Amino acid sequence: MLEKYFLRPVLSVLFKLIFRMEISGQEHIKAAGDHVIVICNHLSFLDPIILGIFLPETPSYAINIYQADKFKFLDKFFALYHLDPSKPLSMKRLIQDLRPNSKTAKRVVIFPEGRISTSGGIMKIYDGTGLIIEKTGATVLPVRIDGPEYSKFSRLGGKVRQRWFPKIRLTFLPPVTFNAGERVPSTAIYDLMTHSAYAAAKRRRPFLESVLDAYDLHGGSHPIACDIARADMNYRQLFTRSFIVSEKLRSLLSSSSAAPSAVGDLTPSHEIPASAMPREDDGNNYIGVLLPNSVGVMVTFTSLHMLGKVPCMLNFSAGKASILHACRVATLKTILTSRVFIEKGKLEALIEALQAEYKIIYLEDIRPTVTIGDKLAGLANALFPRHLLRPVLARVQPDDPAVILYTSGSEGAPKGVALSHANLLSNIAQFTSKLDLNTSDILFNALPVFHSYGLTAGMLMPMLRGIKVFLYPTPLHYRIIPDLMYDCDATIMFGTDTFFNGYAHYAHPYDFWKVRFVVAGAEKLRDTTLQLYMDKFRVNIYQGYGVTESGPAVSVNTPMESKRGSVGRAFPAIECRVQPVEGLDRGGRLLLKGPNIMLGYMKENQSGIIQKADEWYDTGDIVEIDKDGFITILGRAKRFAKIGGEMVSLMIAEDLALSLMPDTTHAAITIPDERKGEQILLFSESPVLTREHLIGRARETGVAELFLPKHVIYMETIPRLGNGKIDYVTLNQQRPTAI
Repeated sequence: MLEKYFLRPVLSVLFKLIFRMEISGQEHIKAAGDHVIVICNHLSFLDPIILGIFLPETPSYAINIYQADKFKFLDKFFALYHLDPSKPLSMKRLIQDLRPNSKTAKRVVIFPEGRISTSGGIMKIYDGTGLIIEKTGATVLPVRIDGPEYSKFSRLGGKVRQRWFPKIRLTFLPPVTFNAGERVPSTAIYDLMTHSAYAAAKRRRPFLESVLDAYDLHGGSHPIACDIARADMNYRQLFTRSFIVSEKLRSLLSSSSAAPSAVGDLTPSHEIPASAMPREDDGNNYIGVLLPNSVGVMVTFTSLHMLGKVPCMLNFSAGKASILHACRVATLKTILTSRVFIEKGKLEALIEALQAEYKIIYLEDIRPTVTIGDKLAGLANALFPRHLLRPVLARVQPDDPAVILYTSGSEGAPKGVALSHANLLSNIAQFTSKLDLNTSDILFNALPVFHSYGLTAGMLMPMLRGIKVFLYPTPLHYRIIPDLMYDCDATIMFGTDTFFNGYAHYAHPYDFWKVRFVVAGAEKLRDTTLQLYMDKFRVNIYQGYGVTESGPAVSVNTPMESKRGSVGRAFPAIECRVQPVEGLDRGGRLLLKGPNIMLGYMKENQSGIIQKADEWYDTGDIVEIDKDGFITILGRAKRFAKIGGEMVSLMIAEDLALSLMPDTTHAAITIPDERKGEQILLFSESPVLTREHLIGRARETGVAELFLPKHVIYMETIPRLGNGKIDYVTLNQQRPTAI
């Protein structure tokens, strides 16, 4: 076969040369032994040739009979098994040849998707692969190919920037064995492939290096961002502007210590070993960012990373006291903001308070200082950014903090959450391993970038995947956003149940005509919202789950695997543990472990210090995980009342009220009760809802009276945070002391 006429060594040299092949994990090939099933994703017509060249022995291939005509050229070089998915008997010969006592087939390659991907992601998995593994007991060698999707040999024309010879990475993963004779469902193969996609991703490096790779991959002219100014920004412009801004900020951010002489030499005020915990900083390394969603915040974030600084994303909707608290927690000295933003957001009082303690830099003040020479220098630097940024990249470790975010403050004073470069890149790799996102998509992001959901999924992920993102400054413009979604042909939208309900109220049925993927997070997705979008827009909303401390994504329902009422299955490399809670019959506290979990908290009792996170992070959420791994959120641990010795979820009272009045906001809290310990108090924006209404619905649905609120109080507007969550701190402050 390939050994004839020295084809293998010739093709090996040729492919390494023209495709700049990067091969890793070859030690796993030998560890897999004989009688191996190689499972690989399928991105192009090149895939079988690549595997045939770089596997040590010429493999056989199992090919879907309906795809066989497209691979006739393989007959001359490889042994082929033609499989018919509708006829299990077509696998009989392959199964016989792969059994341990057979000497016919030692290594067979199977593409479980059965066809070349037309999405760029992992597609439908056929059951036949699992059946072959079950019947043969063969060892599985997972393989991941990345890069051929950008070649002329893929089927993604019009969706990605194609070229003849893209860089290709081939990753061999550790072999996997299944119990002989045990059923291997297609979901197990899907999990294996998504884990391979995650494991093959480059995660342990500086975030800026991943942006540079995206620049090289998608090209300088590829548009990646747009905002209300309606002017696209491409990768070249991002780097040009970031070089200019970083050069101007260099002197403005300098303190008593001497500033380096070039952007590439600019490093943190002191170097902290990756293993050093807790971490401490003098305030020069952490820079406050008080900006709305715009191309400007993307440039600012990139510029600070060019300077080796750590952006601290301040929540401008949190109120003066919370923002001042956040600044103290991170020991900030400098805050970057915009005069136009302060004026339009009516934040003059906040700035006046901040100016008393911190240096405020307005980005508009930089523009008049930019000369023609600065612009030409920025453009020249953007042509060779990797070389110029090499010194700062060399000094940044994967476990160094990359951003400081803050908890929502919905249940107490906000804490600083330190996420490392590896945390961010791991979470993006986890998220994209299960979603078929590509460069033809347009993401509409109105979630603020001070929130982890808006930052990681809404801005950083598109930067790395070459997805154009429309950055809108507020999610609260319910009339405007649907029209903008229509105007920009958005295909992806992230948001919360509250925001989606607001958009649906004003949207025309055709406004979301091109939307193919909508993810709801941060709060529970109501069935009425889900049904409304299906009926009015023919759009399915997929509920996900995350917490700031995990970067934030933990799980999400997808078109490939979905369970109504759940938040999906955990992403690759995330371990979940459910800890029992006294008094609860169902579920327990969710603990998480994984490479996306934060470095630690910054708290006021030790300002400027990152207090190392525990090995297992306690989310504080009460969940239930079924046998298939689907996670269902039952409530927050802090949002349970202890009534007469029993743990009662406040979500039940809220859900009962929602079932009666689904278009109205309801929020339950607890107040002390001398006899039963606590009692439930329900605030409602409905002036007509009464406890008697709830009692009637409880009897209809079989809900015990124990779960009902003792009192219902009308409130014209229930307070909310900037991310759409109910502000329970403010609500508790406004509650009556006794009733």
